[in-house]
Amino acid sequence: MKYTLNATDSKTKARTGVLETDHGNIQTPIFMPVGTLGTVKGVHVKELKEDIKAQIILGNTYHLYLRPGTDVLEQAGGLHKFNGWDKPILTDSGGFQVFSLADNRKLTEEGAIFRSHIDGSKHVFTPENVMDIQRSIGADIIMAFDECPSGTASYDYAKKSLELTQRWLERCVSQFDSTKDKYGYEQSLFPIVQGCVYPDLRIKAAEHVASFNRDGYAIGGLAVGEPAPQMYEMIEVVNEVLPQNKPRYLMGVGTPINILEAISRGVDMFDCVMPTRNGRNGMIFTSEGTINIRNKKWSRDFSPLDPNGSSYVDQTYSKAYVRHLIHSGEILGSQICSIHNLAFYLWLVDTARHKIEEGSFYEWKNEMVEKLGRRL
Repeated sequence: MKYTLNATDSKTKARTGVLETDHGNIQTPIFMPVGTLGTVKGVHVKELKEDIKAQIILGNTYHLYLRPGTDVLEQAGGLHKFNGWDKPILTDSGGFQVFSLADNRKLTEEGAIFRSHIDGSKHVFTPENVMDIQRSIGADIIMAFDECPSGTASYDYAKKSLELTQRWLERCVSQFDSTKDKYGYEQSLFPIVQGCVYPDLRIKAAEHVASFNRDGYAIGGLAVGEPAPQMYEMIEVVNEVLPQNKPRYLMGVGTPINILEAISRGVDMFDCVMPTRNGRNGMIFTSEGTINIRNKKWSRDFSPLDPNGSSYVDQTYSKAYVRHLIHSGEILGSQICSIHNLAFYLWLVDTARHKIEEGSFYEWKNEMVEKLGRRL
């Protein structure tokens, strides 16, 4: 896997680049639609490629391990063959999901003992078997197994948690490097920077992950309860340490404003469930602000969801029609909103990329942040 830095913005830390994988190249900055169970909810592969123009999607180790299971995925030839997506895939290690099961898991030096949210069965995740599971899933980019503490965790807890994550990372790297790519294409391991909202811990974590000289690095444990200004501060602290010639992935973030602010601080890759989850509930992101399509004000508005969005989305459906679908509980309403929101997110990072290369990112970003903060 190779990353090439192409352009940088003169007024911010924003940059563009290309990440080359055996399943295709990824132009950065990029947003990655979340396909937790191997599918982006309500969205066909054809729509991901043609309408949304996704370049890479996510799967989740915890969920895919529980169902359909690695035995099924291996028999299928990996997740790419199983779901029909022939472009890059990244898998989250499942650490966040395991540790969110506070009442159903036990944390030890060895790993995490947890009970399935499906049937209550007992399982163990260790740094070693999480590497093996992700090999079996067949991700192009594999995430290290870590603990993700709350954004409001105490310093003492965050310090102990980081030390455990660092010991686990050493075991992840050892296991990953001692095993082979599963399906004939290259797989890469990204370590994760933790440290909560404490600059000294974040610096320590960034220096530790950088010492392993991997193909890329992730910033985890943000947008988990801390104020946005603290999140931006931690991004700045970490990116001062992480190598300039490797991609940086901000995990689970976030709103369109979050993404633009993070791009301006040197982040290259993003993922978040917000476009689809919020879309299913009638929240629509547009180039002029956010719409709650459930509101009565849209019931006789026959204009497109985003009148200025012809460059990124199908203009077939009106606000009034989509509101009708959502209020009626029609599945098509959720599908339209999900596809629209994902297309908007991909348009946003694609436009950011062009603005960086043109030298006008700073002014455009400030204008967009003001618009994106509006409730229409």
